[in-house]
Amino acid sequence: MEDPPIIQNNPRKTVGIFALASFLHDMGADMVFSVWPLFLTQVLGANMAVVGLIDGLGDAIVSISQAISGYIADRIRRRKVFVWMGYFFGGIAKIGYALSPTWHFIIPFRVLDRSGKMRGAPRDAIIAEVSTHANRGRHFGMLRMMDNGGAVIGILLALVLLPLLNYRAMFLLAAIPSMLSVLLVLFFIRERRGAKVNLFRGIRLSDLNGNLRLYFLLSALFSLATFSYSFLLLAAKHFGFATGSIPLLYLIFSVVAALGSFPFGRISDRVGRKPVLLFSFLCWVLVAAIFIHMQSKAGIIIAFVLYGIHTAALDPVQKSFVAELAPKNFVASTMGGYQMVIGLCSLPASLIAGRLWDVFGITAPFTLSAILTSIAAFLLFFVRESKTDHIA
Repeated sequence: MEDPPIIQNNPRKTVGIFALASFLHDMGADMVFSVWPLFLTQVLGANMAVVGLIDGLGDAIVSISQAISGYIADRIRRRKVFVWMGYFFGGIAKIGYALSPTWHFIIPFRVLDRSGKMRGAPRDAIIAEVSTHANRGRHFGMLRMMDNGGAVIGILLALVLLPLLNYRAMFLLAAIPSMLSVLLVLFFIRERRGAKVNLFRGIRLSDLNGNLRLYFLLSALFSLATFSYSFLLLAAKHFGFATGSIPLLYLIFSVVAALGSFPFGRISDRVGRKPVLLFSFLCWVLVAAIFIHMQSKAGIIIAFVLYGIHTAALDPVQKSFVAELAPKNFVASTMGGYQMVIGLCSLPASLIAGRLWDVFGITAPFTLSAILTSIAAFLLFFVRESKTDHIA
């Protein structure tokens, strides 16, 4: 099997460029998504089931796009093209959101936006390959820190701009940072193409070891437990938060996630991936418990802090874990396949959560979530970590 594609930047520059591009894109994205559920329900007239459908459909599209892009990137030995095109799709989708008259018109642009996540698996594979076991968690933590840092700036911009502009005008402005991300990747990431390979000989189930299969299984279960963040924001509104303060809760989450991602990535480099993941699962169970039992404004604020800690501990460590368990020559395919599994489970997760909310009340989806998360955490005890550097 041929060597992976060669990125001709040095590792620090590669991670830095991707981190900056991610910062810019997420700044624009969270100008939109900090007010997304309010835009859907108050401006476009969507109910909770529709919110669950749109968000769940978006998560499913993410999974499929990453699986396909990861597979093709491994086969043709090119990855950069998927990254800049992903940011481009995200920019175009924001323009579509701004022009949509009803929630029905949102759907194709939501599909385009989430298809832009095809950048994820190829980009993550590049970062995994230019890293070692000693710094992989730190590098993914840096990427996630800049993701969430961009989200913080985007939310602050939304808070400043929304009183001055309407939703639609703000969404048009949000497309600009995504287009800047396109230019960054196009002009500053240099990639040399590897030798041609047979496109149709891809990764097979038999290529995955038992550890990785079990990790896929428990991650799928956990994905069924973790519905869209839109439900947290709408639950906060249900428990008394004013519409204008909802972006502040999202800001709290984003600040905590931004501050915690890099430290948690470094901690996982030192103590291992499993302890940090277990801590992340625990934080999510506590979030669910607060929405079930406390339901006060102070409790909801604490829940969003814990949600930020959960995300900071989860995202960089998940990616490092999968990259280290993946077959050497199929890192992008495996990471894309992983995203496909958890993303496809996200569609029924949000649909089920929306239906449970509508039929049984607000605590029902959180109760189911806590149960499924506890089962996933139990299964994680049986996964063995890989300490070897087989990726580079």
